[in-house]
Amino acid sequence: MTDTPTVLFVCVHNAGRSQMAAGYLRSLGGERVRVLSAGSEPAASLNPVAVAAMAEEGIDIAGSTPALLDVDDVRASDVVVTMGCGDTCPVFPGKRYEDWELTDPAGRGIEEVRVIRDDIRARVESLLGSL
Repeated sequence: MTDTPTVLFVCVHNAGRSQMAAGYLRSLGGERVRVLSAGSEPAASLNPVAVAAMAEEGIDIAGSTPALLDVDDVRASDVVVTMGCGDTCPVFPGKRYEDWELTDPAGRGIEEVRVIRDDIRARVESLLGSL
């Protein structure tokens, strides 16, 4: 790993889980980590319930935009985290790959998304501790 590790969060639509994880890691990791987030089939916009759930934590992800997964982002990353949504990423030697089995927040109410959000936070905290 480089002095400043890069973490890439990947989910199909890059509108919920991966954006929440990226928001937490940016907030908790600050300048100690570079954060990327992308999807294989990015949505047109973020999931508004995910945005609201993160706002409750004081983290504003509303300005983020779903992005298309780029092989160069995988190559540039030290850690690649998929969100249990069946996405596959190019595999490069020397990278750390994790798959987090997370419920998709799409179509769910705020109460259910809070549970997903809290699970993501715990995983991000653990990841940050291991970098």
